[in-house]
Amino acid sequence: MITSNISYAVNALNQGDLVAIPTETVYGLAGSAFNEHAIDKIYKLKNRPTCNPLILHTHSIEEVLKFVQHVPPAAMKLAEAFWPGPLTLLLPKKSNIPLSVTSSSHLVAVRIPNHAVTLSLLQQLDFPLVAPSANPYTRISPTNAKMVDDYFGEALPVILDGDICAKGIESTIVGFHDNIPVIYRQGAISVDAIEFIAGKSKVQATIKEKVTTPGMSPMHYAPMTKFCIVESILDFIYENRELKIGALTLGKIDVNQPNTNSINLSIAADLEEASANLYKSMYDLDGMGLDCIIIELFPEIGIGKSLNDRIRRASFR
Repeated sequence: MITSNISYAVNALNQGDLVAIPTETVYGLAGSAFNEHAIDKIYKLKNRPTCNPLILHTHSIEEVLKFVQHVPPAAMKLAEAFWPGPLTLLLPKKSNIPLSVTSSSHLVAVRIPNHAVTLSLLQQLDFPLVAPSANPYTRISPTNAKMVDDYFGEALPVILDGDICAKGIESTIVGFHDNIPVIYRQGAISVDAIEFIAGKSKVQATIKEKVTTPGMSPMHYAPMTKFCIVESILDFIYENRELKIGALTLGKIDVNQPNTNSINLSIAADLEEASANLYKSMYDLDGMGLDCIIIELFPEIGIGKSLNDRIRRASFR
């Protein structure tokens, strides 16, 4: 059921059920962080490996302090700068956070989402929520309520409608080593913005490394249709005229070929606008029965680095 009535979500969560919640990044599949049955249902419904930890969501820094042992100075700077917002911090957990949330790690990923509907929901609950993206494991993350309903339908008693997600890609995940930020997943806050607040960081090459935090799976955010990064969209279309092609474009690229469906992520080549449109556009092309979906790499500046991380994972086979 898609609804804007928060009370339905409150009741479902208090009963141990799962609900889909809107955030500024993507929709989340949420359950009580203190309910082992709800946590198990999240993993099973998503078909998500239990070695892949979950992100804890709450509504204030004061609440976060109830669940973590301490916050390094650099982490507090980032929290004060970006919360509520698309920042996830990896911090030493207290014993009240189940090991099933963290995949037995002593660290828990926490964030405060910047969405009025979900903040209001969190304030009405006596527990924090765990909420990975509301999609089957490795599939495209949903940025509106209909995408969630298409994925799960009646398996979810409540899909809380909060309109289209403003950021459109997941949060940036930051851990700390000797107070130095370590970026485990690039996301809606750029590396440059993180370093402006907290100083020089280390960016993990997550595609090649073992999954130790949320968002490190090498194949993710992927359509069912073959997804390819190409050097030139126009050249690829010209050289593969026998294929039914979906093209995701940026800027003033004119794609006018009978075998091609194209969606422009931002005519102005605005990377923030492209980010908000990326997943929904991938999803729409994925339903057209195409042979492949193609895209060029984004400029490696600001959030473009995060967008490139997403499309590389989507093309990973």
